[in-house]
Amino acid sequence: MSPAAALATTAAAAPHGFLSPTGVEIAFLLVGLVTFGAALVTVTTRQLVHAALWLVVTLGGLAVEYLLLTAEFIAWMQVLIYVGSVVVLLLFGLMLTKAPIGRSPDADSANRWAALAVAVAAAAALVWVVVDAFRTTWIDLGGAPSGSTKVTGASLFQNWVLPFEALSVLLLAALVGAIVLSRKAKADAAAATTGTPAVPGSRSEKEGVR
Repeated sequence: MSPAAALATTAAAAPHGFLSPTGVEIAFLLVGLVTFGAALVTVTTRQLVHAALWLVVTLGGLAVEYLLLTAEFIAWMQVLIYVGSVVVLLLFGLMLTKAPIGRSPDADSANRWAALAVAVAAAAALVWVVVDAFRTTWIDLGGAPSGSTKVTGASLFQNWVLPFEALSVLLLAALVGAIVLSRKAKADAAAATTGTPAVPGSRSEKEGVR
């Protein structure tokens, strides 16, 4: 074997480090930064509709991250369930409760420091749990996909059926609650217009709840 061929073989066999990232790792980092920025805008903006739209960008970025990790099943579930269902549910909730479209000064509860402390503590706990659980686990991006549809689907519908169904019931309950709140607000507005207070158990309130 010639010296050039031996050098090329050695270079190919040598593992890359942080100073020589692959294209997938660079794309993963860039998408992660965009997702992190969108998440910050989601929790800092005072326009509820804009927050919901930035949440779409955040959840879409997570789906791209899953694709880069060869977990295509989780990526498409992220798109179908979270982007396609949760965000639509939030938008319907905003419309049904007649949330303001513009800036909402009352959207801030003036507990930013407490919320920031809780968020930092939750993020640190999550990072610690993930690092401790997968400290010696390495994902071979060039090998067979470990997060394929067959493997992940079998694990999901064999071991996680109950949480999966509980999530669907939770979303349904949230939608029903938004409808009840919107109808009650309509009944209160009608009572205020006619000048008669909405008495609990009265016909107007029953019609509003109905």
